[in-house]
Amino acid sequence: MDRPLLGREPSRRCWSYSTLTSWLPILSWLPKYKLRYLQMDLLAGLTVGLTTVPQALAYAEVAGLPVQYGLYSAFMGGFIYTFLGTSKDVTLGPTAIMSLLCFSVVGGQPDRAVLLSLLCGVIQAAMALLRLGFLLDFISYPVIKGFTCAAAVTIGFGQVKNILGIQDVPHQFFLEVYYTFLKIPEARVGDVVLGLLCLALLITLMIMKSRLGSDHGSVYSRFARKLVWAVATMRNALVVVAATLVAYSWDACGHPVFTVTGHTAQGLPPFSPPPTSDTTSNGTVVSFTEIIEDFGGGLAVIPLMGLLESIAIAKAFASQNNYRIDANQELLAIGVTNIMGSFVSAYPVTGSFGRTAVNSQTGVCTPAGGIITSVIVLLSLAFLMPAFYYIPKASLAAVIICAVAPMVDYRVVISMWRIRRLDLLPFLVTLLLSFWEVQYGIIGGVAVSGALLLYTTARPKIKVSDHGVLVMELSSGLSFPAVEHLSHIIHTQALQTCPPRSVVLDCHHVSIIDYTVISELRDLLRQFKLRTVKLIFSGLQPSVLKVLLAADLEGFRYTDSLDEALQMESVSLLSD
Repeated sequence: MDRPLLGREPSRRCWSYSTLTSWLPILSWLPKYKLRYLQMDLLAGLTVGLTTVPQALAYAEVAGLPVQYGLYSAFMGGFIYTFLGTSKDVTLGPTAIMSLLCFSVVGGQPDRAVLLSLLCGVIQAAMALLRLGFLLDFISYPVIKGFTCAAAVTIGFGQVKNILGIQDVPHQFFLEVYYTFLKIPEARVGDVVLGLLCLALLITLMIMKSRLGSDHGSVYSRFARKLVWAVATMRNALVVVAATLVAYSWDACGHPVFTVTGHTAQGLPPFSPPPTSDTTSNGTVVSFTEIIEDFGGGLAVIPLMGLLESIAIAKAFASQNNYRIDANQELLAIGVTNIMGSFVSAYPVTGSFGRTAVNSQTGVCTPAGGIITSVIVLLSLAFLMPAFYYIPKASLAAVIICAVAPMVDYRVVISMWRIRRLDLLPFLVTLLLSFWEVQYGIIGGVAVSGALLLYTTARPKIKVSDHGVLVMELSSGLSFPAVEHLSHIIHTQALQTCPPRSVVLDCHHVSIIDYTVISELRDLLRQFKLRTVKLIFSGLQPSVLKVLLAADLEGFRYTDSLDEALQMESVSLLSD
């Protein structure tokens, strides 16, 4: 007797549980968790953790912050995303692009970087709650590729000074290029040799890993394949550890020939709210409002680019591994990560493509793998910070250069040239402006893409054919920016000819109509009536027809199909 009652639970309770699981996706997979999932998540978390630590240290250099801030930013995402994320593969943490954007806005000031994380998180979480994820659709692919190519070049070349071991190089890209070449005679032999050796080793391991999946990989035995894959996957950690041992050995022998990271803050970061004011070196207090003004457009660019990068990665791996993600829930996960991260001195983070790829390839089963990664980062902060003193900057520079090099994709230029050459315009605008200021590049690219989109909307293609009467077929929708263009074509090709000609307007592509269009059509119908010719509408969709009938246009005629309209007009011509 009880079972039917259980089967008839109020729908409100079911709806509440469904709503709860949509906000807390962990509830959908945790009850089904198995022991073999734990084994794979442990392996993936450990592998990603060994990749995360050296990358986090390196990306802090890109952001212009002390290296420990990279680790501060690398552990909160694993905990938060386990509860709120909808992708089993995505790992959140510092990335090259977000580090570059952060530096462009805060200029290497730690307190402002932490405050920026809080503000970005609030904006991202608000966008998720208000379902504003569609705004990301206005950042076109050419803009994204232009930005990533420029960012890769900027970040990569910015590390050349660390490979050479030279100091006092400006951060502005063009000045950086000039002074790097100017100071080549000041290069330190130790840093150059170590940096080039690290680069060579990283590239070799990358090539070996890429060949495992090709015909070349068949020469390895099963054990050798696993060994090569493991070594190549953890190459960043292995190279940094080896370089650190070399630097320590030389220093212990009394020959400090390498530029090392130096002193870093030890232990875990304190859990405290980010500072909302700042004090300059001369003692002047900068208020919260003034800091916001200094952030400027970066407050719009960084949250959007963070969301765009992470969601693109999540969608790519969801498609590859046959599952679906919830884009708005992903926005919420990133937003909450940045908010909570600001309480542990983190700067803005997003999804990392490289670490997500490692996570997926290692066979992670659930987002719980991120917890293992975060624990490894915390252990590094708690126990390994003194050892980080001896990490050579040249080795971190090599890690960064190898991480960003694949982002320079020349093939996309060839593809755009073949498919639609006009797309090269926003690509080039974004690319070139990003070398000046990163956020200006994105804003400029979006503006150009928007202008091209608006031009297409305002100037739709109109196919004109002569069937005794003029037939004008709209190749796309009809909205208020386009109505003046349509009116101009009708006037020049039908109303201003001698004699005036009737027109059949094929509207089967028109799905929406507005007040401006109605007003212009009313005037056109009046002009046709004055010249004793007709304007006939065909192929109207029901929603559009309903609006036109409600407008009570004088002289409005319509048919269900183009053939009916042509037949109606041919009968009219014969009767005339």
